[in-house]
Amino acid sequence: MPDSPLSRTPYEVLGVSPRSSDDELRRAYRRLLRETHPDTGGSAAEFHAVQLAWERVGTSSERAAYDSGAGARSSAPDARAAGGFGGASTPHRPEGSSLKARSYGHPGGDEREHFLTLMREWVGRGVDLPDPYDPTLVRSAPREIRRWLAKAMAEEETARIVSTLGIGYTIWNNVLVGRTGGNIDQLVLGPAGLFAIQSEDWGGVIRLSRGELVGEGIASDEEPFRMLGQNARALGRELGVKFTALVIVVPDDDLDQAIGQIERGRLAGAVVVRRSVLPQLLRNGVGGGERASVDRVFELRSRLQQGVRFV
Repeated sequence: MPDSPLSRTPYEVLGVSPRSSDDELRRAYRRLLRETHPDTGGSAAEFHAVQLAWERVGTSSERAAYDSGAGARSSAPDARAAGGFGGASTPHRPEGSSLKARSYGHPGGDEREHFLTLMREWVGRGVDLPDPYDPTLVRSAPREIRRWLAKAMAEEETARIVSTLGIGYTIWNNVLVGRTGGNIDQLVLGPAGLFAIQSEDWGGVIRLSRGELVGEGIASDEEPFRMLGQNARALGRELGVKFTALVIVVPDDDLDQAIGQIERGRLAGAVVVRRSVLPQLLRNGVGGGERASVDRVFELRSRLQQGVRFV
């Protein structure tokens, strides 16, 4: 899987500037090999990261290929998808298929606007920016800018996955929560219930600890589950609905188990899942809960259609 926009670049792993000389790069690599080696008290994961970084920029040819953007995941919006996600009255059904899930709103749209605004400010006023998604430019941007792009791509991927589940499912993207001023990335309604979903990519491994997510890419004051729970409770009161489960979706490599569930407290039952597991969760629910009747799904869909507002 190509890098997330938030993945550390080889230069960040090695602790050098992209403009450093080959000798500086080599010295940094050798020093970090000694410091991170497990036999000398280092971390096996960090030792592997150092080796991988060197494989990508250790020779002149590899470094030139990396600096030119080789191997970077395309982060530009899909024109077909972007054109198909509409407002509250226009469902998205990809061309050539009438069996896709209904989709409303614009996944990742608000986040891409933030990314583009910050990217233009960072590049400088008056500077021509023909391609803000150029891999070399994105890799060199500050983390706080790349964070918005990673978030947008995560939301778009969740919307794509849900669209494949069929006409029994409906997804509302980037939903406004009026009482908190926040938003929920996705509401998904299907036979297994109504799910409030946050689509995330912190650029590294995360885990559950004491009922909250922690990881290198998660700020110490960031509480993803608490915020999702707060927004879901407020939105539930606004719309007169009850959510079946709260779900945070992350890239597969960023979670060491397929699914993690909060067992106690106010958020008990909330889950964090690998992206590839999301279809199974949306089909089967959490913990084998009772499936909603067709009439109940229809009632909820009508209520959401009338009350959902978009960011």
